[in-house]
Amino acid sequence: MSTLLPIVSLLLSVFFLMSGAGLLGIVLPVRGSIEGWSTYEIGLLGTGYAVAFTVGCLLVPRLLRRVGHVRTFSSLCALLAIAVLLNALVVHPIAWIVFRGTAGFALAGSYMVIESWLNERVNNETRGRIFSIYMIVSMSAMMSGQFMMPLARPETPNPFMFCAILFALAVIPTALSRAPSPKPLEAVKLDLQVIFRNSPAAAVGVFLAGMISGSWNNMAPVFAQRIGFSTAEIAALLAVTQAGGIALQYPLGRVSDRVDRRHVMTGIGLLGLAVALFGLFFLRHDVVLVLATAFVLGSVAYPAYSLAVAHANDYARPADFVRLSGGLLILYGFGTMGGPLFSAWLMERLGPSGIFAATGAGHGLYAAYAFYRTFRRQAPPVSARPDFRSTPLARTQTPAALRLDPRSEEKPSGA
Repeated sequence: MSTLLPIVSLLLSVFFLMSGAGLLGIVLPVRGSIEGWSTYEIGLLGTGYAVAFTVGCLLVPRLLRRVGHVRTFSSLCALLAIAVLLNALVVHPIAWIVFRGTAGFALAGSYMVIESWLNERVNNETRGRIFSIYMIVSMSAMMSGQFMMPLARPETPNPFMFCAILFALAVIPTALSRAPSPKPLEAVKLDLQVIFRNSPAAAVGVFLAGMISGSWNNMAPVFAQRIGFSTAEIAALLAVTQAGGIALQYPLGRVSDRVDRRHVMTGIGLLGLAVALFGLFFLRHDVVLVLATAFVLGSVAYPAYSLAVAHANDYARPADFVRLSGGLLILYGFGTMGGPLFSAWLMERLGPSGIFAATGAGHGLYAAYAFYRTFRRQAPPVSARPDFRSTPLARTQTPAALRLDPRSEEKPSGA
């Protein structure tokens, strides 16, 4: 309890932010589908969000150094509320791409402010507990927001009003907190040459994991809406996918601690490909069967990122964890930019089930490259590898969150 009390206000802000983000992320593609927009136009919503979120991770540290954390956070939450209310006022695909990008930038910055505040409240003894609590709050809030959609009626302006209320509520606990402002954030650097030289399998794997996640997170609501799912069933589809990723992330990680992680990466890639082929050719539009398929797909799609990051850290110095993982997270963001468009293109040609062709292609390439790399480089001995640790869903994570991870305890020399 003594660990939790100092960060309650920050966790409340996290909950409100993530709830609003969860609701917004599901209602936009569903409403776009109701409006009769093409899958390509809806895919651009996801790409616009991914581009702006990644840009936000790169630029917000500079803004924080200029105006401070409280002003930055308040301004970004106000920008979030404005962006979602504009969605209700101007219902047009081009306008929504702009609004979605604005929200992506503001969400990235808001997450970074909260995460940097949390970092000021941890030490090496409490880091693991606070990181676990942060993961639980984030994932619970995301699912809570998604399950608000059936109550909000996506064909009306109501869900956008609910989102704006949640984003406004996020300001209150942090603005009233007596916690001192944290130190300025360090800018994130993306050095592709260093990342690829450290571990080609991790670099390619993280990018493909982003493509898979971007495809599913942005286009699964469209798939569900077009096969006749109710709004409650659409929310359940995304929730069970996340539940699958949460359920198997740690067991898969523990297996990868005992064998070459690339073999586990190959295995989950092949399983994801098999599930996608089943969805593409054999899946009937039965709610229970679709949800079961989504659970299995999530159990391999979401851990793909964590396993790739763990593999990268097998070859890196512990003190380089934050720098390397921050670069990989940006690389993941590049993958999420292309995923929605690739999935939308296939759904235009193959129908709603084209989403499985997109995720299947990503999983197949993920497995093939990981397997290829087993012949190019020896795995480090088990005794020399850091243990796997679960991570939050990457689409809700910024580089600032990496300093909460227990693996960041060892700092670079001179830091």
